[in-house]
Amino acid sequence: MNGSNKAKFAKRVIEVLEFFDEEHPQATVMDIVRRFDRPQSSTSELLYCLVEVGLLYKDPHSRSYSPTPRAALLGRAAQPSLIRDGRLTGLIDRLSAQTGLAVGVFGMVGLQVQIYSWRSGQRALRTSNPFGICGGQKDHLSSSAAGWLLLSTIPQPRRESMLRRLNAEAAADRKFCVSDLAARVQQCHDQGGVTDVAGFESNAQFTAMLFPGLPQNQPLAIGFAYEPSEHIDPTALLQTLRDAVDRCFEEQAASAVVQPLFDSADRMPTAGMAM
Repeated sequence: MNGSNKAKFAKRVIEVLEFFDEEHPQATVMDIVRRFDRPQSSTSELLYCLVEVGLLYKDPHSRSYSPTPRAALLGRAAQPSLIRDGRLTGLIDRLSAQTGLAVGVFGMVGLQVQIYSWRSGQRALRTSNPFGICGGQKDHLSSSAAGWLLLSTIPQPRRESMLRRLNAEAAADRKFCVSDLAARVQQCHDQGGVTDVAGFESNAQFTAMLFPGLPQNQPLAIGFAYEPSEHIDPTALLQTLRDAVDRCFEEQAASAVVQPLFDSADRMPTAGMAM
Protein backbone atom coordinates (compact mmCIF):
# COMPACT_ATOMS: atom_id res chain seq x y z
CA MET A 1 0.00 0.00 0.00
CA ASN A 2 1.61 3.29 -1.08
CA GLY A 3 1.46 6.53 0.87
CA SER A 4 -1.56 7.87 -1.01
CA ASN A 5 -3.56 4.69 -0.43
CA LYS A 6 -2.59 4.63 3.25
CA ALA A 7 -3.91 8.17 3.65
CA LYS A 8 -7.17 7.24 1.90
CA PHE A 9 -7.57 4.17 4.09
CA ALA A 10 -7.02 6.21 7.27
CA LYS A 11 -9.54 8.81 6.09
CA ARG A 12 -12.15 6.12 5.40
CA VAL A 13 -11.67 4.62 8.86
CA ILE A 14 -12.42 8.02 10.43
CA GLU A 15 -15.40 8.54 8.12
CA VAL A 16 -16.92 5.24 9.22
CA LEU A 17 -16.48 6.02 12.92
CA GLU A 18 -17.93 9.52 12.50
CA PHE A 19 -20.99 8.13 10.73
CA PHE A 20 -22.29 6.79 14.05
CA ASP A 21 -24.25 9.27 16.18
CA GLU A 22 -27.58 9.61 17.99
CA GLU A 23 -29.45 9.35 14.69
CA HIS A 24 -27.29 6.51 13.34
CA PRO A 25 -26.38 4.15 16.21
CA GLN A 26 -26.04 1.29 13.71
CA ALA A 27 -25.09 1.01 10.05
CA THR A 28 -25.07 -1.59 7.30
CA VAL A 29 -22.47 -1.84 4.57
CA MET A 30 -24.88 -0.13 2.17
CA ASP A 31 -25.46 2.75 4.61
CA ILE A 32 -21.74 3.51 4.48
CA VAL A 33 -21.57 2.96 0.71
CA ARG A 34 -24.39 5.44 0.05
CA ARG A 35 -23.18 8.03 2.55
CA PHE A 36 -19.60 8.24 1.25
CA ASP A 37 -20.03 6.94 -2.31
CA ARG A 38 -17.56 4.09 -1.79
CA PRO A 39 -17.30 0.70 -3.57
CA GLN A 40 -19.24 -2.02 -1.76
CA SER A 41 -16.40 -4.57 -1.83
CA SER A 42 -13.77 -2.31 -0.26
CA THR A 43 -16.31 -0.99 2.27
CA SER A 44 -17.15 -4.54 3.38
CA GLU A 45 -13.43 -5.27 3.76
CA LEU A 46 -12.89 -2.08 5.78
CA LEU A 47 -15.76 -2.86 8.16
CA TYR A 48 -14.42 -6.40 8.59
CA CYS A 49 -11.01 -4.97 9.55
CA LEU A 50 -12.61 -2.62 12.09
CA VAL A 51 -14.42 -5.57 13.66
CA GLU A 52 -11.13 -7.50 13.80
CA VAL A 53 -9.32 -4.71 15.68
CA GLY A 54 -12.20 -4.26 18.11
CA LEU A 55 -13.55 -0.89 16.95
CA LEU A 56 -16.89 -2.18 15.67
CA TYR A 57 -19.39 -4.83 16.69
CA LYS A 58 -21.19 -6.83 14.00
CA ASP A 59 -24.69 -8.08 14.68
CA PRO A 60 -24.89 -11.56 13.10
CA HIS A 61 -28.65 -11.35 12.63
CA SER A 62 -29.16 -7.86 11.17
CA ARG A 63 -25.62 -7.76 9.67
CA SER A 64 -25.34 -4.20 10.98
CA TYR A 65 -22.38 -2.59 12.70
CA SER A 66 -22.03 -0.39 15.78
CA PRO A 67 -19.03 1.14 17.63
CA THR A 68 -17.42 -0.65 20.57
CA PRO A 69 -16.31 1.07 23.79
CA ARG A 70 -12.76 0.85 22.48
CA ALA A 71 -13.70 3.24 19.66
CA ALA A 72 -14.98 5.74 22.24
CA LEU A 73 -11.99 5.42 24.57
CA LEU A 74 -9.13 5.68 22.07
CA GLY A 75 -6.94 8.64 23.00
CA ARG A 76 -9.19 9.67 25.86
CA ALA A 77 -6.54 9.30 28.58
CA ALA A 78 -4.33 11.90 26.88
CA GLN A 79 -7.10 14.53 26.64
CA PRO A 80 -7.77 17.48 28.96
CA SER A 81 -9.86 16.50 31.97
CA LEU A 82 -12.92 18.19 30.42
CA ILE A 83 -12.95 15.43 27.79
CA ARG A 84 -11.27 12.64 29.73
CA ASP A 85 -13.79 12.56 32.58
CA GLY A 86 -16.88 12.88 30.35
CA ARG A 87 -17.93 16.39 31.41
CA LEU A 88 -17.96 17.63 27.81
CA THR A 89 -20.40 14.91 26.76
CA GLY A 90 -22.58 15.68 29.78
CA LEU A 91 -22.51 19.39 28.92
CA ILE A 92 -23.63 18.69 25.35
CA ASP A 93 -26.45 16.48 26.66
CA ARG A 94 -27.70 19.19 29.03
CA LEU A 95 -27.54 22.01 26.49
CA SER A 96 -29.37 19.93 23.90
CA ALA A 97 -32.11 18.92 26.35
CA GLN A 98 -32.47 22.44 27.74
CA THR A 99 -32.85 24.27 24.42
CA GLY A 100 -33.75 21.70 21.77
CA LEU A 101 -31.17 23.37 19.50
CA ALA A 102 -28.27 21.82 17.64
CA VAL A 103 -25.06 21.84 19.69
CA GLY A 104 -21.59 21.68 18.16
CA VAL A 105 -18.00 21.51 19.40
CA PHE A 106 -15.39 22.90 17.02
CA GLY A 107 -11.62 22.72 16.67
CA MET A 108 -9.01 24.16 14.34
CA VAL A 109 -7.25 22.06 11.68
CA GLY A 110 -4.75 24.19 9.77
CA LEU A 111 -6.74 26.97 8.10
CA GLN A 112 -10.05 25.18 8.61
CA VAL A 113 -12.58 24.83 11.38
CA GLN A 114 -13.80 21.29 11.93
CA ILE A 115 -16.87 19.95 13.71
CA TYR A 116 -15.45 17.68 16.42
CA SER A 117 -18.87 16.79 17.81
CA TRP A 118 -22.39 17.48 16.56
CA ARG A 119 -25.74 16.96 18.28
CA SER A 120 -28.71 17.67 15.99
CA GLY A 121 -31.54 19.83 17.28
CA GLN A 122 -35.26 19.18 17.17
CA ARG A 123 -35.47 20.88 13.76
CA ALA A 124 -33.20 20.18 10.82
CA LEU A 125 -31.08 23.09 9.61
CA ARG A 126 -31.26 24.18 5.99
CA THR A 127 -28.04 23.36 4.17
CA SER A 128 -26.87 22.68 0.63
CA ASN A 129 -25.24 19.47 1.87
CA PRO A 130 -27.74 16.63 1.19
CA PHE A 131 -26.62 14.85 4.37
CA GLY A 132 -26.98 17.95 6.55
CA ILE A 133 -24.45 19.10 9.12
CA CYS A 134 -22.53 16.36 10.91
CA GLY A 135 -19.30 15.61 12.74
CA GLY A 136 -16.08 15.76 10.77
CA GLN A 137 -17.17 18.46 8.32
CA LYS A 138 -14.76 21.33 7.67
CA ASP A 139 -15.10 24.92 6.53
CA HIS A 140 -12.71 27.84 6.10
CA LEU A 141 -11.91 29.62 9.37
CA SER A 142 -12.99 32.86 7.69
CA SER A 143 -16.46 31.53 6.78
CA SER A 144 -17.76 30.51 10.19
CA ALA A 145 -18.33 32.28 13.49
CA ALA A 146 -16.76 29.28 15.21
CA GLY A 147 -13.72 29.81 12.99
CA TRP A 148 -13.50 33.45 14.06
CA LEU A 149 -13.50 32.40 17.70
CA LEU A 150 -10.70 29.92 17.10
CA LEU A 151 -8.74 32.52 15.12
CA SER A 152 -9.08 34.92 18.04
CA THR A 153 -6.81 32.63 20.11
CA ILE A 154 -3.93 33.14 17.65
CA PRO A 155 -1.51 35.91 18.69
CA GLN A 156 -0.79 38.82 16.40
CA PRO A 157 0.83 39.15 13.88
CA ARG A 158 0.35 35.46 13.01
CA ARG A 159 -3.41 35.94 13.07
CA GLU A 160 -3.18 38.73 10.48
CA SER A 161 -0.98 36.52 8.31
CA MET A 162 -3.51 33.68 8.48
CA LEU A 163 -6.34 36.00 7.47
CA ARG A 164 -4.39 37.25 4.46
CA ARG A 165 -3.61 33.72 3.39
CA LEU A 166 -7.24 32.67 3.82
CA ASN A 167 -8.35 35.54 1.62
CA ALA A 168 -5.69 34.85 -1.01
CA GLU A 169 -6.70 31.19 -1.25
CA ALA A 170 -10.47 31.79 -1.14
CA ALA A 171 -12.69 31.31 -4.16
CA ALA A 172 -13.96 34.49 -5.81
CA ASP A 173 -17.33 34.30 -4.04
CA ARG A 174 -15.61 33.84 -0.66
CA LYS A 175 -13.22 36.80 -0.74
CA PHE A 176 -13.47 39.20 2.21
CA CYS A 177 -12.04 42.45 3.50
CA VAL A 178 -9.10 41.44 5.67
CA SER A 179 -9.23 44.52 7.91
CA ASP A 180 -12.97 44.14 8.54
CA LEU A 181 -12.69 40.47 9.45
CA ALA A 182 -9.60 41.17 11.58
CA ALA A 183 -11.69 43.65 13.59
CA ARG A 184 -14.49 41.07 13.97
CA VAL A 185 -12.03 38.44 15.15
CA GLN A 186 -10.56 40.89 17.67
CA GLN A 187 -14.09 41.54 18.92
CA CYS A 188 -14.51 37.79 19.43
CA HIS A 189 -11.26 37.82 21.41
CA ASP A 190 -12.39 40.70 23.61
CA GLN A 191 -15.89 39.35 24.25
CA GLY A 192 -15.11 35.64 24.38
CA GLY A 193 -18.31 34.87 22.49
CA VAL A 194 -20.03 35.52 19.18
CA THR A 195 -23.33 35.30 17.32
CA ASP A 196 -23.04 35.23 13.55
CA VAL A 197 -22.98 32.91 10.51
CA ALA A 198 -22.66 29.19 11.23
CA GLY A 199 -21.07 28.36 7.88
CA PHE A 200 -20.84 24.73 6.72
CA GLU A 201 -23.04 25.39 3.67
CA SER A 202 -25.98 26.32 5.89
CA ASN A 203 -28.19 29.36 6.46
CA ALA A 204 -27.98 28.92 10.22
CA GLN A 205 -26.89 31.35 12.90
CA PHE A 206 -24.32 30.35 15.49
CA THR A 207 -24.03 31.50 19.10
CA ALA A 208 -20.81 30.24 20.65
CA MET A 209 -17.96 30.72 23.10
CA LEU A 210 -14.47 29.38 23.70
CA PHE A 211 -13.70 26.88 26.43
CA PRO A 212 -11.43 28.49 29.04
CA GLY A 213 -8.18 27.02 30.27
CA LEU A 214 -7.24 24.88 27.26
CA PRO A 215 -3.74 24.86 25.71
CA GLN A 216 -3.26 27.84 23.39
CA ASN A 217 -2.62 25.65 20.36
CA GLN A 218 -5.61 23.39 21.07
CA PRO A 219 -8.63 25.73 21.38
CA LEU A 220 -12.20 24.45 21.37
CA ALA A 221 -15.43 26.36 20.77
CA ILE A 222 -18.91 25.22 21.72
CA GLY A 223 -22.22 26.70 20.67
CA PHE A 224 -25.76 26.51 19.37
CA ALA A 225 -26.75 26.47 15.70
CA TYR A 226 -30.26 27.51 14.72
CA GLU A 227 -32.31 29.07 11.94
CA PRO A 228 -32.53 32.88 12.30
CA SER A 229 -35.71 33.56 14.27
CA GLU A 230 -37.31 36.38 16.20
CA HIS A 231 -38.14 33.82 18.87
CA ILE A 232 -34.47 33.31 19.80
CA ASP A 233 -32.61 35.92 21.84
CA PRO A 234 -28.89 35.45 21.04
CA THR A 235 -27.82 37.44 24.12
CA ALA A 236 -29.84 35.21 26.44
CA LEU A 237 -28.65 32.15 24.56
CA LEU A 238 -24.99 33.12 25.03
CA GLN A 239 -25.60 33.68 28.74
CA THR A 240 -27.20 30.23 28.98
CA LEU A 241 -24.10 28.79 27.35
CA ARG A 242 -21.72 30.65 29.66
CA ASP A 243 -23.64 29.57 32.76
CA ALA A 244 -23.55 25.94 31.65
CA VAL A 245 -19.81 26.04 30.91
CA ASP A 246 -19.15 27.71 34.28
CA ARG A 247 -21.08 24.94 36.06
CA CYS A 248 -19.10 22.39 34.08
CA PHE A 249 -15.83 23.77 35.43
CA GLU A 250 -17.25 24.07 38.94
CA GLU A 251 -17.88 20.32 38.77
CA GLN A 252 -14.20 19.86 37.92
CA ALA A 253 -13.15 21.91 40.95
CA ALA A 254 -15.45 19.90 43.21
CA SER A 255 -14.19 16.56 41.94
CA ALA A 256 -10.58 17.62 42.49
CA VAL A 257 -11.02 17.60 46.30
CA VAL A 258 -12.17 13.98 46.53
CA GLN A 259 -9.89 12.08 48.93
CA PRO A 260 -8.16 8.87 47.76
CA LEU A 261 -9.46 5.62 49.22
CA PHE A 262 -5.97 4.58 50.35
CA ASP A 263 -3.03 6.82 51.21
CA SER A 264 0.63 5.91 50.80
CA ALA A 265 0.81 4.40 54.30
CA ASP A 266 -2.27 2.22 53.90
CA ARG A 267 -2.22 0.64 50.45
CA MET A 268 -4.47 -2.23 49.45
CA PRO A 269 -2.52 -5.53 49.42
CA THR A 270 -1.68 -6.78 45.95
CA ALA A 271 -2.43 -10.28 44.72
CA GLY A 272 0.08 -12.88 45.92
CA MET A 273 1.20 -10.94 48.99
CA ALA A 274 0.83 -12.46 52.43
CA MET A 275 -2.12 -11.17 54.42
